[in-house]
Amino acid sequence: MERMPNSAGRASRDSLRLTWVLLMVSCIAGCASDDMSDLKDYVADVKARQKSAVEPLPEVKTVEPFVFRPDELHDPFVLDEKAVPAEEVKAESGIRPDTARPKEELESYELDSLRMTGTLLREGVLWALVRANDGTIHRVKSGNYMGRNFGKILRIKDDQIELLEIISDTPGTWRERKASLDLAEASGGKK
Repeated sequence: MERMPNSAGRASRDSLRLTWVLLMVSCIAGCASDDMSDLKDYVADVKARQKSAVEPLPEVKTVEPFVFRPDELHDPFVLDEKAVPAEEVKAESGIRPDTARPKEELESYELDSLRMTGTLLREGVLWALVRANDGTIHRVKSGNYMGRNFGKILRIKDDQIELLEIISDTPGTWRERKASLDLAEASGGKK
């Protein structure tokens, strides 16, 4: 049995197509308007504005030329016999690290990679809890060492560890530098 095309379905499709065609024609007709009075008014307004004077450019300053004469300079690769010999470096300032003592575990870490995470009072001694960048927690007290610059812990407070580091100033001389490690915030950063 053959199917008969549905005339109601075809009629609705045709009316839908007709509606779209009429909509498109009306849109195109709306764009074809020759009324540009608002644009002409704006252009006339801009042309009627008073023109301001343009400021003059700044004056260009002349630069004195420099002539480089390398023949008048000392060659840095040739030893100058007239030069005064440099003073010998002061061998002893009295400050120097104790290299004979055994290194403590936290001396293998840079001070910036260590975080103070809290304190612990045990048998009258205030200990600081320090987390290394590998996640291990270490317990330290005054007198212990930490950091790569021979940092000796001077004092532990509830929110800070105070250290005295011994750093190389010039070859053969050392100087002391104070440093501190603050209690890390809950997010893990430095205070």
